[in-house]
Amino acid sequence: MGMPSGTELLLIFGIIVLLFGAKKIPELAKGLGKGIKNFKEEMKEGDVVATDAPKKVEGSEEVASTSETPKSTTQA
Repeated sequence: MGMPSGTELLLIFGIIVLLFGAKKIPELAKGLGKGIKNFKEEMKEGDVVATDAPKKVEGSEEVASTSETPKSTTQA
């Protein structure tokens, strides 16, 4: 199973036009492009945040690690 041929692509595009209408397709493409752009920006920001060392705020107490689960003192 390989890439669709030109006729198959034309058929697929025709079905998309029938489903969404010719005026709606540019809006869908614009929204998809914005979504991809935002996703890439968030991935870059996530890489920057993950590589930065945690900063300690003056006057605050040290907080336990998130990997530790608090032990409950109440018994059921």
